[in-house]
Amino acid sequence: MAKIKMKKKSTSTDMTAMCDVAFLLLTFFILTATAKVPEALPVDMPASTVQTKLPETDLATITVGKGKVFFDLKGREVRKRTLELMGQKYGVAFSEQDKNEFGLMEGFGVPITSLKQIIDMKAADRSKAGQPGIPKDSLDNQLKEWIYNARIANIEIDDKELQFAIKGDAKEEYPVIHKVMDILQDQKINTFSLVTGMRGKDF
Repeated sequence: MAKIKMKKKSTSTDMTAMCDVAFLLLTFFILTATAKVPEALPVDMPASTVQTKLPETDLATITVGKGKVFFDLKGREVRKRTLELMGQKYGVAFSEQDKNEFGLMEGFGVPITSLKQIIDMKAADRSKAGQPGIPKDSLDNQLKEWIYNARIANIEIDDKELQFAIKGDAKEEYPVIHKVMDILQDQKINTFSLVTGMRGKDF
C-alpha cells in the first residue's frame, strides 16, 4: 500500500501575548520601584557575614565618617517632636512647614543654628551642602541633646524606648567612634547595633 505524504508546514509561534506580559511586568516594576535617596554622609561600612536586620521603627542611626557625626531618626512624628524639643532647648524657632519638611528628611549633620538652612534646601542639594557634622565636644555637645530629646519624643509618640545603631566608616579612627559610644553610655544606653556591610563567607 502506498504511503501518503503529508505536506510539511512551517511552524510559527505567536509571541504577542509573551511581549504583552513582559511589558506589563516591566511597567509594574518601574512604577513600584523607589529611587535610592543619596546619603548625606556616605560611608564604607566594615564587612560582616551577620544578617540581623535593623528594626523599621523606633530607631535612631548615628553615622560616623571623616571625623563627622550625622544623626537620623525613624518616624515622621517622632522627628517633628524631636525638632520641637531641640528648638526649645536652644531657643531656635521652627515653623510648622520646617517641622513637616524635617519629618521627611534623611540624616543630617549640622549645628542646630544652621539646621533651618538645610531644611530649606532641596533633597538633592543637601548631600552636596558640605555639612560639618553635629557638634559633640564637651563645650557644645549637641549630639547628646539630640539623643536625649529623640528618646523623649519616641516615648511620647510611640510609648517605646528608642533603639540606636552606629554606622561607622571602616577607615574611621577609633577615638571618634569611642566618643559616640561614651555619649550613649553616659545616658545609660549600653545596648546598640553596629551597622556593617554584607560580604561572602570565607571558605
